[in-house]
Amino acid sequence: MQKDSDKNYKSLLVNVEQHVATVTLNRPEIRNAFNDEMIAELTDAFNTLGADDEVRVIVLAAAGKAFCAGADLNWMRAMADYSYEENLADADKLAQMLKTIYECPKPTVAAIQGDVYAGGMGLVAVCDVAIAVKIANFCLSEVRLGLAPATISPYVIRALGARASQRYFLSAEVFDAKKARQLGFIHERVSEEGLADEVAAFCNKVVKNSPDAVKTCKQLLHNIAGAPITDELIADTVKGIADIRSSKQGKEGVQAFLQKRKPDWLMAD
Repeated sequence: MQKDSDKNYKSLLVNVEQHVATVTLNRPEIRNAFNDEMIAELTDAFNTLGADDEVRVIVLAAAGKAFCAGADLNWMRAMADYSYEENLADADKLAQMLKTIYECPKPTVAAIQGDVYAGGMGLVAVCDVAIAVKIANFCLSEVRLGLAPATISPYVIRALGARASQRYFLSAEVFDAKKARQLGFIHERVSEEGLADEVAAFCNKVVKNSPDAVKTCKQLLHNIAGAPITDELIADTVKGIADIRSSKQGKEGVQAFLQKRKPDWLMAD
């Protein structure tokens, strides 16, 4: 089944095919730089797709040569005249968009076909998995403009690591996909011709898994990563496994395995 979004987004293309939703940044003429309109549309798209039972994984892709160059220059010019209160409100919209993607209950995959700069690093960091072409370059360029990557920092530091972030936040150096892979910022580094197949192969693995279990695992990762191992945390994990074992899909998955048949979430495929 394939369907295009019934919403008239101006800066995005959205379609769903065989449980995989693809959200494509579609401002190639300005290297997919974002403005307030794109931020609002991304927030809406991920909220909508996150609540769609037909969707089991969401790919964030981009048209053109660059994945995302950060903020739109025209938008930045307008912000130069904003009051402090207007800057707070504007930054909060970006922060809420990033949070929406990060907390989306569906697994998210960044399909990086070109360069990623500034705020674009945040878009990659909030996705669960990042796959990039070998020619892609990455840069946290904010300090060159007298700015700081504040809004994206919680996610970039988690994805890039604190030590590497200390270097690249301060230097604004460009680093390539090989270095991004070594640092763990991206998971795979592929040829331009192989990007679509690599993304499709990963998505095919995800859609075969229990949707409820995948959602639970994503929440588990957010709750556990970096948390101290306390009695309270252990109690939460004990409750978590008991909850999923007694859930409908938990019971069905175990029975299907024991009976050597497909679980019901695959029966319609």
